[in-house]
Amino acid sequence: MTISQMVTSRAAAALDVSRAARSSKLSAVVMLAAVAVLAALPFVAFSNVTDTLVNLFVLIALASMWNLLAGFGGLVSVGQQAYIGIGAYSVIAFADQGVQPYLAVPLAAVTCVIFAVPTSWLAFRLRGDYFAVGTWVIAEVYRLLVVRIDSVGGGSGKGLAGMSDLDQTLRGALTYWVALALALATIAACYLLLRGRLGLSLMAVRDEETAASSVGIDVRRAKRVVYLVSAAGCGAAGGVITVSSLSVNPDAIFSVQWSAYMIFIVVIGGIGYIEGPLLGAVIFFGLQQLLADYGSWYLVLLGAIGMAAALWLPRGLWGLMRDRTGLSLFPVGYFVRGRDA
Repeated sequence: MTISQMVTSRAAAALDVSRAARSSKLSAVVMLAAVAVLAALPFVAFSNVTDTLVNLFVLIALASMWNLLAGFGGLVSVGQQAYIGIGAYSVIAFADQGVQPYLAVPLAAVTCVIFAVPTSWLAFRLRGDYFAVGTWVIAEVYRLLVVRIDSVGGGSGKGLAGMSDLDQTLRGALTYWVALALALATIAACYLLLRGRLGLSLMAVRDEETAASSVGIDVRRAKRVVYLVSAAGCGAAGGVITVSSLSVNPDAIFSVQWSAYMIFIVVIGGIGYIEGPLLGAVIFFGLQQLLADYGSWYLVLLGAIGMAAALWLPRGLWGLMRDRTGLSLFPVGYFVRGRDA
């Protein structure tokens, strides 16, 4: 062994490499306690509180899926409302066939994956801005197709069957728990995907697709995996929206406004961080509750906040917090420190 190799070996032995920072372990305990409190909330809070929180959980799920797609996969989509709509109508169709609506939510996610496979072959022929516009066009095509299907209500929409037999209080609690499970599942899916080899491949593809391909990364496969996962998450969110509202309308469920919400949440929260959609969704949800009565000024203020965040906080609020505190709730990289630190 040469002297340089000996020095390198001793330096490596003096370092401690781990997948979690010390602060992450404490934050994990805090998050588990928060989840336990949220799960018990229907027993101690009024139904209007839990009904409102369902919207927050849906926003977290949708933003997490868009962040996985754009923040880690480099696929900026303006058409994820396609899978929200497909998921919503899948729940309607399954319920009409006698499937319990809550059980239809995961089936809606699977249905969206099935639709996303051929859709991805078309969408991935586009790049950059063309991909973004193309996904929006695809979503509009799906909406126009649904409008022409009389069995699901056509242009006027349709009510959800199979819910009238449930007690209203029980129905509200079940909807709340399903929405909470959806939010937790989407966050966990992002975390588990990004901690593995796929996560490294995605970030390489996002940073420089040509270079990633040159070192042996299957770029198309990595993109397709996150596209399908994002479609499943958005489809399940659409299903939760349906069981919460008990009806679906094609113009509302396929609205590009859903993509606008996702983009806004991720931009202000922090794109490229798992924690970003969580923080952004809470802020967006708070703004909705405070400013919804102000009509058009509510939208003007949201636009101003979004532009300010894009100009002065390109990494979002969580990026700023991460730079100043080093806090990471969901570490997906490696932490290196001295053993005596």
